[in-house]
Amino acid sequence: MKISEIIQVLEKVAPLSYQESYDNAGLLTGNSGWQCTGIVCSLDSTEAVILEAKAKACNLVVTHHPIIFGGLKKINGKNYVEKAVIAAVKNDIAIYAIHTNLDNVMAGVNSRMADQLGLINRQILLPKSGQLTKLFTFVPIAQAEQVRSDLFEAGAGHIGNYSEASFNTPGTGTFKAAEGANPFIGEIGSRHTENEIKMEIIFPNYLKNNIISTLLKSHPYEEVAYDLVSLANDHQQVGSGLIGELPEPIAEEIFLNKIKEAFRLSIIRHTNLLGKPVKKVALCGGAGSFLISKAAAAGADFFITADVKYHEFFDANDWLVIADIGHWESEQYTIDLLFDILTLNFPNFAVLKTGVRTNPVYYFS
Repeated sequence: MKISEIIQVLEKVAPLSYQESYDNAGLLTGNSGWQCTGIVCSLDSTEAVILEAKAKACNLVVTHHPIIFGGLKKINGKNYVEKAVIAAVKNDIAIYAIHTNLDNVMAGVNSRMADQLGLINRQILLPKSGQLTKLFTFVPIAQAEQVRSDLFEAGAGHIGNYSEASFNTPGTGTFKAAEGANPFIGEIGSRHTENEIKMEIIFPNYLKNNIISTLLKSHPYEEVAYDLVSLANDHQQVGSGLIGELPEPIAEEIFLNKIKEAFRLSIIRHTNLLGKPVKKVALCGGAGSFLISKAAAAGADFFITADVKYHEFFDANDWLVIADIGHWESEQYTIDLLFDILTLNFPNFAVLKTGVRTNPVYYFS
């Protein structure tokens, strides 16, 4: 199996176009054309993880955090980034990072956090805009159902929890075929009038090439008329953070203990408890303080995240409780998520979870 086949599966789950502008997800070292000998899943691709992959005869490390985040001007082993890159290149090990694109999908990092707490009725906390396109096309009535079904099969027509969504308007199309044309209907040199369906279907931007290819293949006309319109609508299945509900309200102290148990914590940094039951919970794996106001506006009783700075704790404003559980701790189940995605799609292939501790933070008690 080639590494490119594994990448295709990962990018179907979390397309690269969903990553944030500052991010560097994707294939960082190695060649997608290599035959894959095995995969190690990790949160970070440190030198120790690279050497672990070598020892276990795996030539692909799938990691959440990109080891290369900014430009490298020198690679001489003076820091942990350069050491990891040198080890990967020297040992022909590919590193693939799936970072904020995996954070930003509904079934991604934040869903695994929510699973540990048993949250229900989940929604994206801050949906992304500019991720959707609407296709308008015009199809003869007799072929409309086939074209529509083919577009649905290609990934168009998803709106929230609904699939196969489209809007169809009957109308009349006219055209006159010139010499050299090969019209599906009508005669060369004569204006033809045809009863058609105007079809409107939404699709995510990253599927554009596949959608247009499918349309051109499925549509009966030699020249297919279509329009693409970029939408400002939020994509409700893509974005930052997540908000959900506990099945039943519980006391704040009990919920804090639940968080400790779920994420195997020795300590939680949090704001003042408000003396009210916890029902609605917002969360964001990794550094999520930019979502504090959004969590409060959404009516969250608790916001669970990491890397909250001192002054940012004041932003709770007694509206909600902010709980900082640590960066690695919040994202630890991402390793299981990657393992599950890969073993589901490649059940007879060597997929391993790293045995290396990559968390650089220790706690003294």
